[in-house]
Amino acid sequence: MATFVEITDPADPRLRDYVALRETSLRHSMEAAEGLFIAEGTKVIRRAVEGGYRPRSFLLTPRWADELRDLLDGCDADVYLVDFALAEQVTGFHVHRGALASIERQTRHRLEDLLELERIVVAEDIVDHTNIGAILRSAAGLGWDGVLLAPRAADPLYRRAVKTSMGAVFSLPWARMTDWEGDLDRLKQAGFTVVALALREDAVTLDEFAAGVAPGQKLAVLMGTEGAGLSDEWLAQADAVVTIPMGNGIDSLNVAAATAVVCYTLRPR
Repeated sequence: MATFVEITDPADPRLRDYVALRETSLRHSMEAAEGLFIAEGTKVIRRAVEGGYRPRSFLLTPRWADELRDLLDGCDADVYLVDFALAEQVTGFHVHRGALASIERQTRHRLEDLLELERIVVAEDIVDHTNIGAILRSAAGLGWDGVLLAPRAADPLYRRAVKTSMGAVFSLPWARMTDWEGDLDRLKQAGFTVVALALREDAVTLDEFAAGVAPGQKLAVLMGTEGAGLSDEWLAQADAVVTIPMGNGIDSLNVAAATAVVCYTLRPR
């Protein structure tokens, strides 16, 4: 059962995990060193804990402590009870949901685990955490099996990514590549058709490509950064280049929105 501790001093060392959550570079180095990540909001916290992630502590206003009482009763972790003002002093932002948890990181999947799947999204160097979270959410919600991240892609367990994914990061298998260029060949060897989403004159439309996809065909869709798009090295390895037809002078969608369109159109039948 959780231990409840009321805290009134923002400098209390027990709140160390929650300090300066808006300072991205600081949080990345700290969270990696400490082996933790931050979950925000009761729904995300519940999904993390119920998904098997072990909480280190909770930072809650009294209202949300009551909301999570059933979950907290099954956890062996400290619950720090604070008011909104103190929470904002510690974290550096408006904690409008009044609920945070520091949770132990886990490496649950590797590339080898994803090779047996049928539909995966592959994100190359997408460094925006909100986009990574939205990609995970779309892939999970639209029936895809996993997400593979290039070495430089954003951390799916960073707070904004976790929040945007609505907890999909805890249930959808995801893994990070170790070989930025060579791992695409491993996908091909495992039977995946590698599909690149890009603005190229020789690209086929998404609908045209979808019409030729066979039942059970393994697909790995490559998504690139919003600025430069996919690298030439990855485009050269693609089995097909696909584009989403656009109109009204707009040539492309945000990468997260584009991923949702692709996942829906190419969803397993």
